[in-house]
Amino acid sequence: MTKRRHILAIINPVSGTGSKDKIPRLIDTVVDQEKNDVSIVMSEYAGHAHEIAAQAANDGIDIVVAIGGDGTVNEVGSALCNTDTAMAIVPSGSGNGLARHLRISMNASRALQVLNNGVVGQFDYCTINGKPFFCTCGMGFDAAVSYKFSNEGTRGFITYIKTALSEYIKYQPQDYVINIDGTELKEKAFVIACCNAAQYGNNAYIAPRATMQDGLIDVTVMHPFNMIESPLIGARLFLRQLNHDNHVSIYRGKHVIIERSHEDIIHVDGDPMIMPARVEIQNVSRGISIMVAPSLPDDV
Repeated sequence: MTKRRHILAIINPVSGTGSKDKIPRLIDTVVDQEKNDVSIVMSEYAGHAHEIAAQAANDGIDIVVAIGGDGTVNEVGSALCNTDTAMAIVPSGSGNGLARHLRISMNASRALQVLNNGVVGQFDYCTINGKPFFCTCGMGFDAAVSYKFSNEGTRGFITYIKTALSEYIKYQPQDYVINIDGTELKEKAFVIACCNAAQYGNNAYIAPRATMQDGLIDVTVMHPFNMIESPLIGARLFLRQLNHDNHVSIYRGKHVIIERSHEDIIHVDGDPMIMPARVEIQNVSRGISIMVAPSLPDDV
């Protein structure tokens, strides 16, 4: 007789722009109740999903489902790193970068089907000054936008674009010293993104060739450019062709140290926070278990 799996679904009711009221009934309808024992809990404050997921891993729960955006996924995933508990994702945030990278459907019903017919894969995660991230962390313009966006009254892609345009007009590139596996680079950069996955979210591919099973960090350095050049760079970002732009350099390594003149904002999976002038980013190979579709392309 097949052992029943114990699944805990954590719903962030305030992520993204849509209501989560229908999710519990959808779980009851879609998830095979004969093979799975499913419990559902709502997160109530920032950091709560992490606390719940950590307790679930300690209790030997088989799968924790993160139902929310990249911030919720980061909270849940960071609690499950290097444990025997797998994470599943039902994306319902603004960008949904990790779910998109892993080819998880944006439709909640189809995303939940992975719990019935999916498999558990082993994927890399990264840390910045010890804090785990799964998609990207970054500094410069994108961190400034992330900070401004987090303080907007509304969410969603349109709000993000408006915020980005307003920040672009006034943002000044910064000087950085980047050490990648012992090789030192000095760069004046508009953006530096350290990437485990290929995209920020919303199919904006900041590291087009990044995969989550190669043991490497893709470091995308976007050099200064003028307003006339920005539409082409923007198009390449969404066409997964940013690596072909002459304003962009992409490096790879396992261990990255970045130094700047002062502490400043860094976004970690989209969430902005203040970090010191010196930050250290490391790859942790195959350190997180995630439920995915039975077959995935090689570029995941």
